[in-house]
Amino acid sequence: MQRRKFLKYATLVGTGFTFAGCSGGQSQPQGEVPVLASPMAANEVLKVGFVYVGSVGDFGWTYAHDLGRREMEANLQQKVKTTFVENVSEGADAERVIRQLALEGNKLIFTTSFGYMNPTIKVAKDFPNVVFENCTGYKRVRNVGTYLGRFEEPRYLTGMIAGKMTKSNMIGFIGSYPIPEVIRGIGAFKQGLQQTNPKAKVKVVWVQSSYDPAKEREAAQALVNLGADVLTQHTDSIAPIQLAEEKGIYAFGYNTDMSRFGAKAHLTSAINKWGKFYTDKALAVINGTWKSEEVWYGIAQEMVDISPLNPVIPEDVQQLVIRKREEFISGAAHPFDGPVKDQNGVVRVPKGHVLGDKEQLAMDWYVEGIEGGIPKAKS
Repeated sequence: MQRRKFLKYATLVGTGFTFAGCSGGQSQPQGEVPVLASPMAANEVLKVGFVYVGSVGDFGWTYAHDLGRREMEANLQQKVKTTFVENVSEGADAERVIRQLALEGNKLIFTTSFGYMNPTIKVAKDFPNVVFENCTGYKRVRNVGTYLGRFEEPRYLTGMIAGKMTKSNMIGFIGSYPIPEVIRGIGAFKQGLQQTNPKAKVKVVWVQSSYDPAKEREAAQALVNLGADVLTQHTDSIAPIQLAEEKGIYAFGYNTDMSRFGAKAHLTSAINKWGKFYTDKALAVINGTWKSEEVWYGIAQEMVDISPLNPVIPEDVQQLVIRKREEFISGAAHPFDGPVKDQNGVVRVPKGHVLGDKEQLAMDWYVEGIEGGIPKAKS
């Protein structure tokens, strides 16, 4: 299973952010979770390991996590010593790498893919005094926490910009896998688009991969052929940005600021920011205050955001986006504020309501204005 297929296999229970797997799930910590250890000695260095599903040079998902690792190092300096292993396949290889990091004395290990969830849980049982954090997973035990970003917030903001920059009123979206996280992002993008240009439509091409530059470029070209003059993506490579630059159209990056790969085409990127979270978790281990919890943070908590805006975006549009961003931070706005209709015109979210977390995490429908159907996710 790929890291972004996780929501297909998860069910939200209760009203908080606690998940239970569909089979073989671990019992989840309830209420206050005991602190794992006492504070570290003043001169003791915390060894921190990272497991990456891709290359640190992908300029996407893995690169964003590595930027977070480096930010943590800069913040904590001599208090931490980090190491990472890249291009780790999910499954037995992941278990081997995670176990080796624990054997090497790393007391905090970040496993940055959903496919690492079960191997993380398995290794954690054998190392009760090591802290593990799994990105996008849902299984937690006493020494395993999970974390996820509210990617839909920056998605909405990029949609607002797209509505003002398109001339053809056709936006091309390159999707990885048709699972709730991606569908939610497409929907949030269209919600933002609706605010600034109700006539604009979104066309999605699925590549069934998180990182495949060739497939992403082909998908981008197909969307341009269909009339799209703005491209966006839920994939990791820079190929769509590069093609947009070649074609003289606009595009949005994803995961990290991709402006350097298409200075004219790049409007902004919906970015992931892991540095503060990694710093805070390391400090919690150092201070003896760490506990297992589910984290789902947005712009307000500095886990997601948009990169600097291209000056080509009109000033009034920039101000619209800045105001909406501030509303997300304050809680005055939500990417799925009602009324929200689906493709068939059915009201899914009434006026005065928002799409709840439980519904977002199981989202399997397109909002109004997205063309085409949703294919079945490949197992």
